[in-house]
Amino acid sequence: MSSDIVTRELQQPITVVEYLYRRLHEVGVRSVHGVPGDYNLLALDYLPKCGLEWVGNCNELNAGYAADGYARVKGISAMITTFGVGELSAINAMAGAYSEFVPIVHIVGQPHTASQRDGMLLHHTLGNGNYNVFADMSEQVSCSVARLNDPLNAATLIDNAIRECWVQSRPVYIGLPTDMVLKKVEGKRLETPLDLNRKPNDPEKEEYVVNLVLRLLHEAKNPVILVDACAIRHRVLEEVHDLVQKSGLPTFVAPMGKGAVNETHPNYGGVYAGDGSNAGVREIVEGSDLILSIGAIKSDFNTAGFTYRIGQLNTIDFHSYLVRVRYSEYPGINMKGVLRKVIDRMGDLNVGKIPHVSNKLPKSEIDSKDQNITHAWLWPTVGQWLRENDIFITETGTANFGAWETRFPKGVTAINQILWGSIGYSVGACHGAALAAEDLKSNQRTVLFVGDGSFQLTAQEVSTMLRKKLKPIIFVICNDGYTIERYIHGWDASYNDIQPWKFVDIPAAFGGKAGEYQTHQIKTRKALLDLFANEDFSSNKCLQFVELYMPRDDAPLSLKSTAEASEKRNQSA
Repeated sequence: MSSDIVTRELQQPITVVEYLYRRLHEVGVRSVHGVPGDYNLLALDYLPKCGLEWVGNCNELNAGYAADGYARVKGISAMITTFGVGELSAINAMAGAYSEFVPIVHIVGQPHTASQRDGMLLHHTLGNGNYNVFADMSEQVSCSVARLNDPLNAATLIDNAIRECWVQSRPVYIGLPTDMVLKKVEGKRLETPLDLNRKPNDPEKEEYVVNLVLRLLHEAKNPVILVDACAIRHRVLEEVHDLVQKSGLPTFVAPMGKGAVNETHPNYGGVYAGDGSNAGVREIVEGSDLILSIGAIKSDFNTAGFTYRIGQLNTIDFHSYLVRVRYSEYPGINMKGVLRKVIDRMGDLNVGKIPHVSNKLPKSEIDSKDQNITHAWLWPTVGQWLRENDIFITETGTANFGAWETRFPKGVTAINQILWGSIGYSVGACHGAALAAEDLKSNQRTVLFVGDGSFQLTAQEVSTMLRKKLKPIIFVICNDGYTIERYIHGWDASYNDIQPWKFVDIPAAFGGKAGEYQTHQIKTRKALLDLFANEDFSSNKCLQFVELYMPRDDAPLSLKSTAEASEKRNQSA
């Protein structure tokens, strides 16, 4: 059937690209990240017509990181790259989003379908006529792949991909050949919004699980709640809040779950990460006879080197795809419905001791006359400076582990990449998160702590922040190289060294104009306290860029213990 005949049969013809963009707009996307290339240029022309703004990043890897940060604040994001060279540059970021359950729609501009069919020797190919190889690579880190090679099924494939992206909270891949951009599809479909709801649980099976959970809860002498990242990713924070509030139970978070719980709530007891836990937390969690574990990701860095000491016999695991009660699994039962019914029927429970968590400095730091900025001093101090609803981003390494010792004000969004751990991630994520806050018109501060080594991988994205007139507060921790790697192996090895940069010169080198940014070089505790007390700095009036000097051999205790465990595993026979 010819495309002309198909078009005449459509009630409301609309181009494939406009259909795709209007669906993205429908689910909340307003800014689209990426890098232009000849196979996506025509598609980029249609963004403004559909209410979307092109970002334009310095490279595709940064674009992927930025899309990740945007999605963690906004709920979903989109990125456009070109075939081959562009999409492969982004695939590391997509893998990180896949592993950490971040929903990104990755659109790839592809060569003309006739060129693909004929196996033409085009640029950006491997020269072997295989035009599926790159999509096949991305299929391993995508929950859905849509190849828009035919207008007859293009709209259906788009709808399915975006729905799966939202529901599974993972990246999807959409291949858009150049000749498909302006092909027509049925626009009337847009009158029916996408169904973004998960399939309801089987009522009888859900009822059985709810009753089982309630029975164990009421039998327990000292139950606790432990919240992790997938509670955030799979959108059950409302249920978590209500569970914490109604139960009165001691509530803890895993490191990847920071920000999932209101840390000013009286039930909040701190971070549980095995040996890396906040003071007094490990004894209570590991001594509990029932742990309600919500959205757990039990990776090495999230458990301080697999030092969890909680048995499955005392645990109920709530996930998006199953509920596990002790050693019995109930697949296909989503935690959202179960948690809501448990909350509604809960009644009174036995409530144990809750540790008090604060941003009070350790006595050793209060009494210290040392002006060096140590991790033991820094992170409680940062906690005192943070404000409600801040977006707080920490890079893999000292910053990420240090944040475990920071008690957040209400409403703080924490962004980290503890599982995937790609160094340099946080700079791109900072851009995306700050842009999402701008799109939301929320006036949230975006605060980034990143190590000097990690910053050097993705420094160019500060250029995009300046171009987009974003106003994050960026702290570059200058501690002379890859500290986390030094603690794992090679303390004085040259591969853990970096070339020192004049970081405060970065905004100017990237073309920042007077009034668009301020820079600061901080080497003492007094200087940092004075900076924190400066309202001109602390309010988000312009981009703030801080060189923050810390001792080379200092690190949070949780990092030291995790690194030691990692080195032992790496060297084990």
